[in-house]
Amino acid sequence: MEQVVRPMILDDVPTVAQLEAEARAALLDQRGGPAHLAERPAAGSWSELLAGAGQHVWVATIDEVVVGYLQLVVCEAAAEVWQVYVHPEARELGFGDWMLEAAMACARDAGCTVLEGTALPGDRDTKNLYERAGIKARKITVSTPL
Repeated sequence: MEQVVRPMILDDVPTVAQLEAEARAALLDQRGGPAHLAERPAAGSWSELLAGAGQHVWVATIDEVVVGYLQLVVCEAAAEVWQVYVHPEARELGFGDWMLEAAMACARDAGCTVLEGTALPGDRDTKNLYERAGIKARKITVSTPL
């Protein structure tokens, strides 16, 4: 079984779009998920996104089948992990760590001085991913509808 993390290519677009739909559906049941989805619309056209400046996407593959992705947005001195998702059946294989390492290297190469990401309340898997990479929470935002 060959496990690879590599930059996304146009042939990956349909699978990444499907994975994004799965990721967004999973967020609906998480605390803070619906608000997060409202603040961050879906990527839309992954083909156009790939051509955009400051946009970087890596995919995780098993035997050339895409099982995860990470989207990084680079803006001057800051980079942000905009989306990261690995299909549940491919978790615990290290793909999140490998994609995050690639994103951090890209951010450093772009001259960024900070990398940020978001983990929802109770999303221990994402929080653990960031913590393994040395990324620590610096702010917790609380909210209630009025």
